[in-house]
Amino acid sequence: MPRILGVNIPEGKRMEIALTYIKGIGVFLSRKILKETNISFDKRAKDITSEEIGKIQKVIEKDYKIEGELGRIVMMNIKRLKEIGCYRGTRHANGLPTRGQRTKTNNRTVRGNIRRTAGSGKVKVEKT
Repeated sequence: MPRILGVNIPEGKRMEIALTYIKGIGVFLSRKILKETNISFDKRAKDITSEEIGKIQKVIEKDYKIEGELGRIVMMNIKRLKEIGCYRGTRHANGLPTRGQRTKTNNRTVRGNIRRTAGSGKVKVEKT
């Protein structure tokens, strides 16, 4: 299994798709990287040489933020939103959807799967 920047790339996948296993690289960016390094999109990850891996790593390190660095940037952006007290920041702080989704229904996973329906909290009374 080839490793690129500390991430295991699946051997059977085409390079175009295999690069998307690195956080921060999607299909568009992987195509751009492969064009820049003159590597075929259809080449399988198991067929790639160490020289080509080196080329890919150089391009990614030079131009793009990925994995840990990308995560730090996102966390800093969220922290900034919370500190300035904007609407999106307060939504992040409360653990609610930030992009305008409805919350009356369809966000149980965000709220912690709390069921607030008419019959969910009632104590069952035995009939005699």
